[in-house]
Amino acid sequence: MAGADRFPSSFLWGYLVSPIAGGTLVDYYGGKIIMAWGVALWSLATFLTPWAADTSLLALLAMRAVVGLAEGVALPAMNNMVARWFPQTERARAVAIAMGGFTSGNAIGLVLSPILMSQAGIFGPFVIFGLSGFLWVLVWLSATSSTPDRHPQISKYELEYILREKQKPLLMGNKHKPATVIPPFRRLLSKMPTWSIIVANAMHSWGFFVILSWMPIYFNFVYHIDLRQASWFSAVPWSVMAFTGYLGGLLSDMLIQRGTSVTLTRKILQSIGFIAPGIALIGLTAAKSPVMASAWLTLAIGMKSFSHSGFLVNLQEIAPQYSGVLHGISNTAGTFAAILGTVGAGFFVELVGSFQGFLLLTSLLYFLSALFYIIFSTGERVNFDEAAL
Repeated sequence: MAGADRFPSSFLWGYLVSPIAGGTLVDYYGGKIIMAWGVALWSLATFLTPWAADTSLLALLAMRAVVGLAEGVALPAMNNMVARWFPQTERARAVAIAMGGFTSGNAIGLVLSPILMSQAGIFGPFVIFGLSGFLWVLVWLSATSSTPDRHPQISKYELEYILREKQKPLLMGNKHKPATVIPPFRRLLSKMPTWSIIVANAMHSWGFFVILSWMPIYFNFVYHIDLRQASWFSAVPWSVMAFTGYLGGLLSDMLIQRGTSVTLTRKILQSIGFIAPGIALIGLTAAKSPVMASAWLTLAIGMKSFSHSGFLVNLQEIAPQYSGVLHGISNTAGTFAAILGTVGAGFFVELVGSFQGFLLLTSLLYFLSALFYIIFSTGERVNFDEAAL
């Protein structure tokens, strides 16, 4: 079973390298151009993957690493642009919609890939998805800007609304960018709210990639069901995640609009996003039928999306001027956790002989991470511009 982790980890090793550098560039140059370069590169790597597979295993793994390398800039760019475009009372919904597209893409890919392969061969999905990425880049470059004041088509009313609802200096990127492209890493890492986000992102990635990589094998091993062939069966949880993520964003913004403090709101949403999946994974280990197991799995994946309105939005609140690089730092920690989880799951199962045991370990880590976030997080802006005491 240890060989099953080879392809996920090759992607993750690429994903490990780029988030901090990408986040730094995003904070300095804005999200528009960095996102465009990232999507163009991973679309090219996706397009070339079948030819790499025909060449050698090393070429295939290298191409998967390039996809991960390019994708590492996407979430820091998204977070930076949300911080610049949206008032605080709308950010959770904005992040939820963006992440809903991410999870919906998983569902759509799972459903379409077998169809495309049956019609166009094994090369079909890679070619079509790669070309679609290039088309998306053209639309992105023509329709977006890193900040609202630079958008050529924004209405006067919309721009005035954004400026009125949030602090103007944070919107105009040049005034609050670091003086140099190198951010204050030591000061960023000297504050416990930063570590609450790092730990939350690490656990989020651990759970996400363990489920993404190992649940098809788990269902085949325990229930003798091949989820890779039953693509719709795999797609349902990711579709649910997109829906519940938006519900979490709606709840978060509603709480803040009604007077709940930002700090308490983030802790509530993050707690739901970790404690509920932890409970669901316990239920999954006890499920006697594949239908009940699928229900618990869907609940675990769906409820973890509430954390998008916890730590993921919280990045913008504690450090709006460093949201890109802070996201990159936490993503790198998350990638380490994802590699450890996907690789470690195989060794754990071979050593202990129990998938259920690893799921229970993941459940415990969810609970501990939720507690850490509750203790150390804040929704207030943290001063990273002065030397830490």
